[in-house]
Amino acid sequence: MTPLENCHRRLFIPKLLGTIKKYDFLTGLKFCQIWFNILNMTQESLIFLAVEGGVVLILVIINVILFWYSFASNRKIDVLLQKGKIKDLKDVIYSEIEKNKNQDKDLKDAFERIKNLENTTEKTFQKLGVVRFNPFSEMGGNQSFVIALLDNQNNGFVISSLFIKEGNRVYTKPIKNGKSDHALSDEEKEAIERAISGK
Repeated sequence: MTPLENCHRRLFIPKLLGTIKKYDFLTGLKFCQIWFNILNMTQESLIFLAVEGGVVLILVIINVILFWYSFASNRKIDVLLQKGKIKDLKDVIYSEIEKNKNQDKDLKDAFERIKNLENTTEKTFQKLGVVRFNPFSEMGGNQSFVIALLDNQNNGFVISSLFIKEGNRVYTKPIKNGKSDHALSDEEKEAIERAISGK
């Protein structure tokens, strides 16, 4: 007895006894036919079904990956749009462009201020040289001194203070490029050299 005949036999006996309804009987016949077709499938058909099942499985996996990627992208977009506070992405882009413009302006202003400071420091006194000395051997102590004050270009002046019996005398001489149009004493030259060399 074939599997189909066996299946039909199991359905016909309850039918004859009246214990199975017509609808259930017809459904059973269809099930028997499908089951018989499955059992009689060739190897090629089974391979085809296996391949089809594999393709469906791959499509399901791809669908899951795409769903996860979409979820992750939506979270990033929510962060960018501040969780719905910003309705239009154009507003975000225009806002970032405006911020960049403001930052560029601030940087230009900062560089301009730095340049002005550099120009100012070129003209400020940055070098100092001091020499103490005693112009008269009969008076004790090095109470006389010379101070050289120069900028970055070695321009400035020297101040000489001479302590003598009659009092104190103070002289000043302009300096340009480390030299003066006036005659300089040895102490004044030494003070200029100290200022230039940083010693």
